[in-house]
Amino acid sequence: MRIPFLTLGLLPVALCSASCGGAEPGNSSSTPPSPSATAPSPAGYAPGQPVTLDGDAPFQAASLGEFAEPWALALAPGTRTLFVTERAGTMKFVDLATGRVGEVTGLPQVDYAGQGGLGDVAFLPGESNATLGGRTIYLSWAEAGDGDTRGAALGRGTLTCSSDVACRVENLQVIWRQQPKVTGAGHYSHRIAFSPDGQHLFLASGERQKKTPAQDLAVNLGKVLRLNLDGTAAGGNPFADRGGVSPEIWTLGHRNILGLQFDSQGRLWDLEHGPKGGDELNLVSAGDNYGWPIVSDGVDYDGTPIPDHDTRPEFHAAAIGWTPVIAPGDFLFYRGAMFPQWQEQALIPGLASKALVRVSINDERGTEEARHPFPERLRDIAEAPDGSLLLIEDGEGGRLLRLTPR
Repeated sequence: MRIPFLTLGLLPVALCSASCGGAEPGNSSSTPPSPSATAPSPAGYAPGQPVTLDGDAPFQAASLGEFAEPWALALAPGTRTLFVTERAGTMKFVDLATGRVGEVTGLPQVDYAGQGGLGDVAFLPGESNATLGGRTIYLSWAEAGDGDTRGAALGRGTLTCSSDVACRVENLQVIWRQQPKVTGAGHYSHRIAFSPDGQHLFLASGERQKKTPAQDLAVNLGKVLRLNLDGTAAGGNPFADRGGVSPEIWTLGHRNILGLQFDSQGRLWDLEHGPKGGDELNLVSAGDNYGWPIVSDGVDYDGTPIPDHDTRPEFHAAAIGWTPVIAPGDFLFYRGAMFPQWQEQALIPGLASKALVRVSINDERGTEEARHPFPERLRDIAEAPDGSLLLIEDGEGGRLLRLTPR
C-alpha cells in the first residue's frame, strides 16, 4: 500500500528488497506498539511512535511513519527537512520539527525493475537557504534504453515549493549517463557525493552485473567518477588523456557501490557489495584499481573461486571487508554530539545483516566496533542537525526511525 501523505501513526511493516543480486528475500514484520504511545523527542523535533529494539541497544528508536520501498535519504542543508526517494519513482519530504510529510513532483520516468528505479537525492552543500524552494537538487535513477537495455542517469534541477506539503523539481536535465546501457537490472550504484569544497561531484557507477567493464577504461561502468557540478568531466582526472568517457574516471575496478562519503579529513570512501562474501569499505584514491572482477575476498554465486585480494598486491585492498556479507545499504561518518563516543566512526545500515554496524577508522584501516541488531533490513542513514540518527528500513512499508540515546 502506497501512502501519499504520512502521519506519525505506526503501521504494520512488511519488507522485501534486493541486496547484492536481483533476488528478493522473504518478508518479515514487527509488532506495532499501542497507537497512543509516543516516544520522547529532542527539543524542537516531532515525537514519534516507540519501536522495540534489542534491550542492550545504546539508543531508543521512534518511528516517523512508513514509505514505499525507500532508497535514499538527504537533508536539505540549513533545514530540518528530510527527503526520501522511493524506488518506484516517487519522493516525499518530512519536516522533522512537525512530522508533516509532503510530496515532490516533476520527477523523471524511471525503469522500475530489479534493483532499478529512483535512486539517490542530493543538494549542493553551499545552498543552505532558510526555505526549501530555489535550491539545486540532484537525482539519480535507472533509465530505459533501446531494446532491453538500461543504465543509470544523473539529473540536475531546481526545487520549487508551493506549500509546506508540495514541492516540484523544475527544469530537470540529464547531465550524465552510464555508457553503455546494457541488459539486466542490477548494480546501478548511482550514489552521489560532493567534495568538501563544493566544487566537484563524485558519482558511483556500478558494473551492472557484467564484471569485466569494471576494468575497461573505455566505459564508465564499475568506476568512481569525478565530475564538475554540471556533469562534465572535471579537470585533472587521472585518465584524462585517453579520450571518450575516460576523463570522467577517478578510480576503477568496483563492483556495486552503495555508499560514497567524505570523512572529516576530506578523504573519500566507498562501501560496496561483494559477491558471495567480500563486502568492502575502501579509501578511494585517485587512479587506483580496486581489482574487481580479477580479485575479491568472496566467491562467485555459483561457487566459482575468485583469487583473494592478497594474491594481487597491485590492486588497492579494502580498509575492512566482510565475509559473510553485511549487505550495506549506505553509510555515514558520524560528526554529531548526541553520540560523542561514535564521532568519526562509519555507521553502516545493513540489509541482510539487519544491523547498524559501527566501524572505527585508524589511518587507512577499519575495525568493526559493534553490530546493533534491528528487526528489519536497513536501507539508508542520515544525521539530523541535533546529532540524532535517521534510519530507514528497506522494502514496502519501510519505517523512518529516529535514534536518540537511551
